[in-house]
Amino acid sequence: MKELIIATRASDLALWQAYHIQDRIEATFPDIKVKINKIVSNGDKILDKPLALIGGKGHFTKELEDAILAGEAHLAVHSLKDVPTYIPNGLELVAITKRQDQRDVFLSHKYKSLKALPKGAVVGTTSLRRRMQIAKIRPDLILKDLRGNVNTRLRKLAEGQYDAIILAYIGLKRLDLLKDIPFTKKLKLHKMIPPMGQAALGIEIVTNNDKVREIAMTLNDSDTFLCTKMERDFISKIGAGCSAPVACNATIDEDVINLEAMIGYPDGTNIMYKTLTALISHCDELGSRLADDFILDGAIEILEKAESIAFKDEMPQRI
Repeated sequence: MKELIIATRASDLALWQAYHIQDRIEATFPDIKVKINKIVSNGDKILDKPLALIGGKGHFTKELEDAILAGEAHLAVHSLKDVPTYIPNGLELVAITKRQDQRDVFLSHKYKSLKALPKGAVVGTTSLRRRMQIAKIRPDLILKDLRGNVNTRLRKLAEGQYDAIILAYIGLKRLDLLKDIPFTKKLKLHKMIPPMGQAALGIEIVTNNDKVREIAMTLNDSDTFLCTKMERDFISKIGAGCSAPVACNATIDEDVINLEAMIGYPDGTNIMYKTLTALISHCDELGSRLADDFILDGAIEILEKAESIAFKDEMPQRI
């Protein structure tokens, strides 16, 4: 194999990720030339509506998957948090890169921290997961939708449309966008539990290409693969879509894997939080088992209600 083509979204962060994978592959396989196929996903085209209202995470992956199946690329690089738990027939999520800093970060031009915000301050985030957890901590704040690419969101903050916004730290770090913001503070993981797969990259290939599989597997981190599998199993079993506030995170401590999850309403009420642990040698069903615990305590009803009230003012526009 002399040439390998990577399919990627065309956003600044997606391109950083694709070039990072390109460098890693070329370093490991110096005889292979790696090219980038930039694809504008549907999720990148519709920037005026929350993700939950345009069909969910698949809008960031479908065009890339179509390109692989059509032979226009050999593999796709995804932000793993954007990859649905269902993978189309003929494709496989074969490798997950080592997870980086998963934390969300508080950003403001006026205030030092979430705690320092005055009552009634406006915080920008469209993430239902963040809304749930912020409202639980600070029910006195006003939460306002925040759409657009990263640069657009930071511009809106600088213009004073928001007193603060909350974003994923790792993307801002990779693009070197933190230096011009006066106040930044990472939120502790137990205060703001991340979404499934945050801060890891997923490598998707056509199932029957053994050479591409060999190349992709050099990118895989076994601990991250295991943790994110538990997270994805939980999300799949509980049936949580983009219209439900859900947070989940798996970590490894020596020979034990810990999985925590939270669901609730976007306004921070009806919160359900649970944890489950298992030895790594016996953790195959950990994600499904935790989902079963949630379901037994009424999680499905909570998620259905959460979906019915999420973005209720915008639901009539839903296609």
